Amino acid sequence: MKDDIANNMSEEVKLFKTWSTPYGLRVVWALKLKGIQYKAIDEDLSNKSALLLRFNPVHKKVPVLVHNGKPISESLVILEYIDETWKQNPILPEDPFEKARARFWGKFNDEKLIPSIWDAFSREGKEQEDAFVAIMENLKFVEEELKGKKFFGGEKIGLADLAFGSLANLIYVFEELTGLKLVDERYPLLSAWMQKFSELPIIKDNWPPHDKMIIKYQALYEKYHPTK
Repeated sequence: MKDDIANNMSEEVKLFKTWSTPYGLRVVWALKLKGIQYKAIDEDLSNKSALLLRFNPVHKKVPVLVHNGKPISESLVILEYIDETWKQNPILPEDPFEKARARFWGKFNDEKLIPSIWDAFSREGKEQEDAFVAIMENLKFVEEELKGKKFFGGEKIGLADLAFGSLANLIYVFEELTGLKLVDERYPLLSAWMQKFSELPIIKDNWPPHDKMIIKYQALYEKYHPTK
């Protein structure tokens, strides 16, 4: 394994991201977990670099992983590419069924859970109430999936954990700004997972600064709720 890591150190790996993006953060964690050296390039999304636009002309967004000059976009796709390229510390199981489940939960987080939380954060009135109903339903599914498990990946973190990982940070930020509790006693397994996941050195050493996150999302919250 040491030889594998030494060989990987000679490869050129760049990661275009922003300091706060949860989608870029999951790629950072995967690279750290694999022991892959990389150059981080933080983008200003209000003034995107020519390189970012060249490497991701379709979506024009981060994250983008560039490996030996070849760009890969979309964070879940990047995670799979990393796992297939660097075999040490796998984040996807070998079993096809379990691999499919990990992919499913990654997409569930991105397409169902995160949008429902964002709706609750950014909307008001009936739309916000509907978003909270959706959040509670989505969190029930997550709670059920964690039964009998330490992590989504079993005894160690895997792709689904990395996909859900930013919740262990963003939920607290949202709760602090809105005064609303999202993860309470109804979700003991999710609460325990959030704590265990956050305490892993490779995770906690790479969190974005909490005070900066509060400032960023406070500005967004005031934008969506100007009278509050």
